[in-house]
Amino acid sequence: TVLGLHALQHRGQEAAGIVTYDGTQFIAERHAGLVGDIFGKNSPHAEKLRGGNAVGHVRYSTTGGSMARNIQPMFADLAGGGIAIAHNGNLTNARTIRSELVREGAIFQSTSDTEAIIHLVARSSYGPIVDRLIDALKQVEGAYSLVALTSKKLIGVRDPWGVRPLVLGDLNGAPILTSESCALDIIGAKFVRDVKPGEMVVIDRDGIKSYFPFTPQPERFCIFEYVYFARPDSTVEGRNVYEARKQIGAELAKEAPAIADMVIPVPDSGVPAALGFAAESGLPFELGIIRNHYVGRTFIEPTDAVRHMGVRLKHNPNRAKLQGKRVILVDDSIVRGT
Repeated sequence: TVLGLHALQHRGQEAAGIVTYDGTQFIAERHAGLVGDIFGKNSPHAEKLRGGNAVGHVRYSTTGGSMARNIQPMFADLAGGGIAIAHNGNLTNARTIRSELVREGAIFQSTSDTEAIIHLVARSSYGPIVDRLIDALKQVEGAYSLVALTSKKLIGVRDPWGVRPLVLGDLNGAPILTSESCALDIIGAKFVRDVKPGEMVVIDRDGIKSYFPFTPQPERFCIFEYVYFARPDSTVEGRNVYEARKQIGAELAKEAPAIADMVIPVPDSGVPAALGFAAESGLPFELGIIRNHYVGRTFIEPTDAVRHMGVRLKHNPNRAKLQGKRVILVDDSIVRGT
C-alpha cells in the first residue's frame, strides 16, 4: 500500500494515510506531508501498520481544507463493525446532507464531504454493510470513486457517471483496487480491468463479486485525467495516457498551426502534447523551460500565493535556446492561469 501511494503521489501532496486490519483491530496512520516522508524507510508510522488488508489515500483537498482532521482514509466504528473509506471525487449535495444530519443530531469530525457517506452508512436501516453502503451512495450526488475496508470485505465503487478512474488489479491472487494502473506496476501486480461506471466490486474470502445497484447514466469520464491529472504511464479507460496526450498535441497542430522556430513544452505534463505538436508540424522539439524536479505539482497546491512561488521554484527559461526565437509554447491546460 505504501508503494502504491508512492506511485499515486501526483494525485495528492498535502497528506497521506493508511488504515489496516490485522484480524482483531483497525490501525490508522494519517499525517500531513508526502508519502516518502510519512511512510519511508525506518518510519515509525509504517511499523505500526500490521495486518493483511489495507486501504490508503493521498490527499488533494477539494471539499474541506488541508487540516489534519480531513486526512483520509476516514474511519468509524459502526454497529456492525469498523469501516474505513477513501474517496476520490466531489459530492455536489454534501452540504445539504451535512446540514440535515447535523440538524438530526449527527456530530461531524471533519469538513470533508467523504464523512457524509460514513454518517449515511451508519444511519442506514439495512443490515449487511454492502446494502448499507449502497443505500448511502444512492442518497449522494456527484463524483465518487471510493474504496472501503471492513473486517471482512474490501469494497470498490464508481459513481454511475464514471467521473473518476478506478481499476482492479491482482498480485498473486490478492485483489487490488487503485485509482491508476501505475500503482500496480510498482508492486509487480497485473492489471485486470477498469471498474465500470456504477459498479460495486466486493472482495472477501469467497472471491470477487460485482454489482450494479445504481440507475445507469451516460458516461462522463473527466477529460482532465487524460490532459493532466493521471500519470503518463497509466492506462485509463483502456487508453494509454501518454499516447492520448501526444494525440491531443498532434490535433492542436492541425487546428492551430503557427509559423515558429521551435516547439517547447511546459514540463512535465505538457511534454507529450508538445511532442505530438512538433511531430505533426515538422518543427523541432526543444526543452526551452527547465524544470526543478525537487518541486511537486503546483496545480494542486491550495492557494494562489503558494502556487505562484511554486512556479518560480520549479520552472526557469533556457535563455540560450530561446533568445531571439519564435516559440510555440505547449502546456497541458491553463486552468489556473498562473
